[in-house]
Amino acid sequence: MRRVSVDIGGTFTDCFVVWDGKYIEAKALTTHHNLALGFNEALGKANKVLGLELETILSEVDSVRYATTLGTNALIEHKGPKMGMLVTAGYEATVPLSRARGYGEGLDNLGKQDMPNAQRPAPLVEAHMICGVRERLDFQGKLVMPLDEEDVRMQIRSLVDRGAQIIVVALVNSVVNPAHEQRIEEILFEEYPSHLLGAIPVILSHQVAGRKGEYVRATSAVVDGYLHSTMYHALSALEQNLRAHRYDKPMLVIHNSGGMAQLNSTDALQTIHSGPVSGIAASEHLAMHAGLGNVVATDMGGTSYDIGIVVDGGVKHYDFNPVIDRWLVSVPMVHLVTLGAGGGSIASYDRMYETVKCGPQSAGSDPGPACYDRGGMNATVTDADLLLGYLDPNNYAGGSIPLNPRRATAAIEDTLCDDLDCSVIEAALMIREKVDDNMANGLFTELRARGYDPKEFTMLAYGGNGPLHCCGIARNLGIDKILAPPLSSVFSAVGAGNMHQLHIHEQSLYMVLYDSNTRHIFDDYARFNSIVAELKEMGTQDLIRQGIPREQIQHSLELDMRYGNQLVQTTAVIPQHEVHGPADVLALISQFSNDYGKRFGEGSQAPEAGIRINTIRVAAFVQHETVEFEDIKPVAENLRKSPPKPETVRQCYFVGHEGAMETPVWNRSAIQPGVQIPGPAIVASEVTTFLVDPGWNFVAARQGASWFLRA
Repeated sequence: MRRVSVDIGGTFTDCFVVWDGKYIEAKALTTHHNLALGFNEALGKANKVLGLELETILSEVDSVRYATTLGTNALIEHKGPKMGMLVTAGYEATVPLSRARGYGEGLDNLGKQDMPNAQRPAPLVEAHMICGVRERLDFQGKLVMPLDEEDVRMQIRSLVDRGAQIIVVALVNSVVNPAHEQRIEEILFEEYPSHLLGAIPVILSHQVAGRKGEYVRATSAVVDGYLHSTMYHALSALEQNLRAHRYDKPMLVIHNSGGMAQLNSTDALQTIHSGPVSGIAASEHLAMHAGLGNVVATDMGGTSYDIGIVVDGGVKHYDFNPVIDRWLVSVPMVHLVTLGAGGGSIASYDRMYETVKCGPQSAGSDPGPACYDRGGMNATVTDADLLLGYLDPNNYAGGSIPLNPRRATAAIEDTLCDDLDCSVIEAALMIREKVDDNMANGLFTELRARGYDPKEFTMLAYGGNGPLHCCGIARNLGIDKILAPPLSSVFSAVGAGNMHQLHIHEQSLYMVLYDSNTRHIFDDYARFNSIVAELKEMGTQDLIRQGIPREQIQHSLELDMRYGNQLVQTTAVIPQHEVHGPADVLALISQFSNDYGKRFGEGSQAPEAGIRINTIRVAAFVQHETVEFEDIKPVAENLRKSPPKPETVRQCYFVGHEGAMETPVWNRSAIQPGVQIPGPAIVASEVTTFLVDPGWNFVAARQGASWFLRA
């Protein structure tokens, strides 16, 4: 297997190369003005390890896969085209009103506690750019009012005259019957063919989101349209960069659904948070291979701290109506929580509580932390870690980024020391303690909100800063075992390399499996089977269009089900994809009952309220060869070995301990599997630093995995 996978983050671009059994990890600073430059630099470092030219690698790999935060950044920066929108007449205010929830969605906890001062986000499509067209379909897709085509032509001309660069179409009940949306697209190209104005992108809401819910479907189409041009041009530039270096295969883009597809089969909305989702996919793969049981995946990079849960060695959680930036959308996305806590998180003085505040603002990669010596003036978590002795200023990121302790000292002094009336080291310890507390609180809230006890989980710590802060986070949660997985610094890129090509299609409906009033069991088997078959074929055609033979395509069926009119939906994975009689329907009900009981407790099921299906979802996928993880469990305590002589000793400061402590330093490459090192200790590599706090033991495992076990 020869493969290149890349995770383009807010601060670093991570690159993972598989070359005939060799695994190479490399990092470079993200170049936001041209993502290809950061990619070329990171891949160039891998080239040196292999002793090959860039063109040689790219001409011989089977695929190049990208996960990127570009879409997320474009939303945050609010840089997008002027948009026009066509809706059913009378529904022009649906998006601006935002279900009266627009004030609060997407705010952090502090913002939600101050709702009277909350502000609506600046609209992606302005109110005067939303036009109604005369048409109407009912909830079953039956015609109520035919489409007034002359009215459509007039509204399209009006939007173009006002400067619309992209047009979104979101009509009522179009997911049930898309005929009117499709006809509007035809009319637009009749009015403005490509040889007159060039191609005006047209986004049809039923193609972006397949579930009912007029507002979330409309915002999904708006966000997708807003990011369309940015993603198209940026990812096209990346693909052209590959072509210039002799890569002749389709570029693959990671989706937030947990799969990937070629660029021509990717919606912009599907790329949001694709980097962190790749890390969760890698965590799932590792948990299944290594038999880790429940794991909580934590990715601490330079900008953010991402949390995901994988239960029982492979069960992921999905969000079907996630909030992206400030917008509620309808897209099946692997559930994750993102906190503004990373190495680049800016530390400031909190005047209300007279203490340190960390994040969510980040110094990013340009200019970066003050110690990067690139013009940054703000104190950050990385500056604190440097002054506390954890980082080697001459060997950070393999020596590619020399650190300047004097700059870090000046930044912390100017920002915090006068207000806190403390020394630089005391302020650095406060930064360290605060950021670890923030991440622990976020982790605790996420696990407890879903009914899990943190003590029953193994914490996976990856990303460039994950192994550096994991002990402090786990200490606050009572977690006693942490795993820094193989290739931990580029673990999300590893996940991108393990992705399967996948497309998800779904349809909202109202299908009663058991009517509690009439005690009738569903018997319209042809309807159920035809919907599943249609969704399967849509996914199959997506993959065939990408060159996948039909016989290699597999399908997974999921049903969103609920008891009666409950608000909570439970997703059941159904092994049988057709129903032909009462026994098959009862099997669906039994599967739902079992899943519901596992989630909410046995005995909580309520079939007396009736049982219905709200969404049928089919994932079409093709499996690819993956990176195989070895047995990475720690050896028994009586079989552990003593470490070799440390390379050096540093004076380090730790939260909860007075004064500096002599801390031995080892190189990770010199530590063999089975070696145990008691804390305090530092184990350094070219791409990350493993910090072993006092009271913890570092235990090396196979394939470069590292365990932190409470002593």
